[in-house]
Amino acid sequence: MPEMPEKPSTPASESSWWLPKRHESAGVARRVLRAFLAGRPGGEQFLDSGELVLGELVANSVLHAKTPPGRLILVRLDLRADSLRIEVHDADGSRPRAPRSAAESEETGRGLLLVSRLASDWGCRPRASGIGKAMWALIGAEGAK
Repeated sequence: MPEMPEKPSTPASESSWWLPKRHESAGVARRVLRAFLAGRPGGEQFLDSGELVLGELVANSVLHAKTPPGRLILVRLDLRADSLRIEVHDADGSRPRAPRSAAESEETGRGLLLVSRLASDWGCRPRASGIGKAMWALIGAEGAK
């Protein structure tokens, strides 16, 4: 089982870390999110939706980003009193497909639909470095979409 990544020095309301592009990284990201929110007043109100959205964004990056071997995924969190901003960066500049309804027989294809339903807002933008993209989602307080 991968260890939880070391957290760099950031303000108390923010956290960021690098993850390898592996299937296990979605679970690691969810564990780090739980630890991040547990240490902050009011953080629990973003836990359920935040875990699902972060897991989907990391899984999409792992499954769909066409990147050279060894590239990492960057996850950033920014907690405010009324929202949690989640960002997942990868080195593939391709934008994701629009959310769609998957057939019952399909095992994948529901991730962005789930993100669109749980997040108060979400999107994709080029990374400031010029390489790749950042998927982001804004999670409002539970029940406040």
